[in-house]
Amino acid sequence: MKFIKYGAPIILSASLLLTGCVDLDIEPTDKFTDATYWTSEEKANSVVAMGYRQMFDSKYIFNDEILSDNVYNGYGTTDEKSISTGIADASTGRFASQWGDYYGGIKTCHTFLANIDRITNIDEKVKQNRIAEIRFIRAYLYFQLTTWYGDIPHFTEDISLEQGKTVPRKPQSEIQAWIHKELEDVAEILSTREEYADKDRGRVTAGAAIALNARAYLYENNYAKVAEYTDKLVNSTKYGSYSLFPDYEKLFWVANEYNEEIILDYQFVPELRLWSNLVDFAPMSADARLCSAAPTQGLVDSYLMLNGEKWTTSDPDYANRDTRMGATIAYDGSKWIDRNGNEYTIVTHPDGVVPDGKKSDKFTGAGTAQTATGYYYRKFCDPSPTAYKGGGWDSNLNLPLIRFADVLLMHAEAKNELGQMDNTVWNQTIKLLRQRAKFYNVPKAMNMPSTDKGTLRDVIRNERRCELALEGLRIFDLRRWRTAEIVLREPFRGAKFDKSSGSYNYIQYAGGNFSKDRDYLWAIPRKEILLNKNLTQNPGY
Repeated sequence: MKFIKYGAPIILSASLLLTGCVDLDIEPTDKFTDATYWTSEEKANSVVAMGYRQMFDSKYIFNDEILSDNVYNGYGTTDEKSISTGIADASTGRFASQWGDYYGGIKTCHTFLANIDRITNIDEKVKQNRIAEIRFIRAYLYFQLTTWYGDIPHFTEDISLEQGKTVPRKPQSEIQAWIHKELEDVAEILSTREEYADKDRGRVTAGAAIALNARAYLYENNYAKVAEYTDKLVNSTKYGSYSLFPDYEKLFWVANEYNEEIILDYQFVPELRLWSNLVDFAPMSADARLCSAAPTQGLVDSYLMLNGEKWTTSDPDYANRDTRMGATIAYDGSKWIDRNGNEYTIVTHPDGVVPDGKKSDKFTGAGTAQTATGYYYRKFCDPSPTAYKGGGWDSNLNLPLIRFADVLLMHAEAKNELGQMDNTVWNQTIKLLRQRAKFYNVPKAMNMPSTDKGTLRDVIRNERRCELALEGLRIFDLRRWRTAEIVLREPFRGAKFDKSSGSYNYIQYAGGNFSKDRDYLWAIPRKEILLNKNLTQNPGY
């Protein structure tokens, strides 16, 4: 019943024409602009579906974690590792591909907006909703572009070949203002999640427009506006009714898609549209290919004890911890359920005994196929065989882009930064998250720990790290907090599995090389500057 499958054959047959438009100097194809195409609602929906596809990519959730302190890239060399270690330049592939992918999506949006009026046999309400969906997608794409690159070319209709060679960068502040206005407008047009029929589940909703606007203001550190927009979802149901799904681990399972916590997700369809990134992050015993990047000890240490106390070396390594840790990370001694419903123990310790018939998950050092830190991904690893095609890791699980939990965390952070955090706000945000995570019902775990803004800031930021871990958001927090220049230069640590000195110590790797004068913005791709002499480069590249 997923709308994104509608029109798939039409889209897929022309996908190369659309997704190939990765540069600003390429003329739009006439495949979707001539009068013979724009003849029905079904064909319009096909172009909308293409816009949804181009809005994001599953690889970014995993690769963006490599840019943060949550995971360590121990196998192979990725563009993200080059960026993290400070050796990336304007020719780095990630800089060019993300720029091209997003402007390709913007081109699809402009093609739709320029041609939708050619269709006369479409219900007016449906038409206005589809226009609003495309405007949302376009705003989302521009939001991501300006977040990474700062000032960028910004235009609201398709441009010609010659214009693409001359269009200048527009100031980030002007683009941000445009994004906010677009999201304000479409929030009043879009349907709420409750108003959509089952066949349209997963479409952009009014609540998604409100939540994205809150996130956009969050990345600008405009806390008054963050509080204003999160309040529309926390204390009102005008834009849809949302709440926390009761089971954190099962929140990320196919059986529970479209639940009350999901505000926006990236859609996948059984058999027709799949993603396979987990094959390089899941445990080897679960038949993963290798471990490209693994959770760090720093992330593990951030999870509190269930009594609300910080974990210390005198506590058990993994027992009595925030249950989100076990639902997010596979560690030595944790239990894993395979797709036949059989449970076995994950063994990552070098001296451990591998379960019979299983590939080894044991730490053997950096650069090997196994984990470089002693940990593997667990989040998104749905144990149900219905989540996959065949016996591999080709998954049809929808990936969350905005959850209500994030809205609660944004609301708490904004209220604290505004000096408005009190027991009421705490109880409707952080306390709810801890109750869902099954913290003990004791004052240290459930009550607001202080009225001091700085103390609460540390608590809320740590809560955000634990709740949203491995969902691709950590790097954006470090950048907006302006702590990346400190945090990302610190050594990466893994489990206490390093015996090179004779006794076991924590695994340790060199930190990154994040420059405060360069790395808060990405390089404008070199090939784009060669094509367009009016583009300027960001400092340091």
